[in-house]
Amino acid sequence: MSVAFVLGNGTSRKDIPLEPLRQYGKIYGCNAIYRTFDCDYVVAVDAKMVMEIAQSNYQMRIPVWTNPNKTFKDIKGLNFFNPSKGWSSGPTALDLATYHQHDTYYILGFDFKGTTGTGGNEDRVNNLYAGTLNYKGENEQATYYGNWERQTGIIAQRNHTKRYIRVVKEGDDFCPKSLKKFSNFTHMTVTDFCKQFTESH
Repeated sequence: MSVAFVLGNGTSRKDIPLEPLRQYGKIYGCNAIYRTFDCDYVVAVDAKMVMEIAQSNYQMRIPVWTNPNKTFKDIKGLNFFNPSKGWSSGPTALDLATYHQHDTYYILGFDFKGTTGTGGNEDRVNNLYAGTLNYKGENEQATYYGNWERQTGIIAQRNHTKRYIRVVKEGDDFCPKSLKKFSNFTHMTVTDFCKQFTESH
């Protein structure tokens, strides 16, 4: 059975060791993950993020996928989606992994909702790289997750023979309503995930 790990940058994956995952399957990451960890594939669709990655020449040693854009059409080493999907980075990474025909996809850091702000509402930016270059500040308003939800749902619906398993923190049962209807889209806790993949057996 072929396994893939698709890494969003939500804070729920903060305590999950990534290096042990290599022995089990391909790893797909997004955006600034390149600063701290080498995935097998990196997806970035924001032009500023792509320029940051390209300035380090990271794309010359790790496959970086993005949408065609005149801003970086002359940059060597980038891989371009054709046609452009126009999706967010996380779902685009999940779609790329699905295109590569794995059987099971573990989805980490796809938190959808924001983190809890000072007013007690879950409306603050939920991203491991918040407050760094090319990201919103930690206390800024979270981006509405509607597009991520819709795009993830399209992937699950089109690929009903594939298994998509979203890894969530203990006690976090939040799942966008439209994703609950897909029998091939399920959940497991960070603890159970780590027992299966990152703790020595």
